[in-house]
Amino acid sequence: MEMISNSERKTYDLGYKLGTLLKASDVVCLTGDLGAGKTAISKAIAKGLEVGECVTSPTFTIIHEYEGRVPLYHFDVYRIGEIEEMEDLGYEEYFYGEGVCLIEWASQIRELIPKAHLWIHIKKIDENTRKIEITGTNHHFEGIIEELKKI
Repeated sequence: MEMISNSERKTYDLGYKLGTLLKASDVVCLTGDLGAGKTAISKAIAKGLEVGECVTSPTFTIIHEYEGRVPLYHFDVYRIGEIEEMEDLGYEEYFYGEGVCLIEWASQIRELIPKAHLWIHIKKIDENTRKIEITGTNHHFEGIIEELKKI
C-alpha cells in the first residue's frame, strides 16, 4: 500500500487506525529519514492501542514499555552499533512475546526482525507531505492493510 499524507492529521488517523487493528505479538517496523514522522506515527499507533501515557522517542534508552489494550514495546534502534546490543536487551522476549513491538529504524536490525511483520517506510516530500509505504508479510498484515485503505 502506498499513500500520500498531506497533513499531520491524516498521518495520525492512519497510525491510530493501525493501532486499533494490531494484536499481541504483532511487529511493526518503521523506517524513514530523520524528521520523516516515525515518532509521530508511533504516538498515534499507541493511542489506537489505548496507551494512556504520552509516548516519546526511546532514542537514549532503546526501549520504552507502555500498558494499553495490549502491552506496547516501543524500540528506537538508531543508536545500535552492534547486533549483540539487542541480544543484551533480551529482544526475543519482546519480539515473540505478548505485546506489540514497534521498532523505529528497523533496517538497523533487519536480520533480527521476525518473518511475520508489517513494514512502514515514511518519506518526507516537503514540510507537510509524506509518502507512506506499507508492506505486510502474511495474511494477517495484508488484512490490516486492506482496512487501512478504507480511511
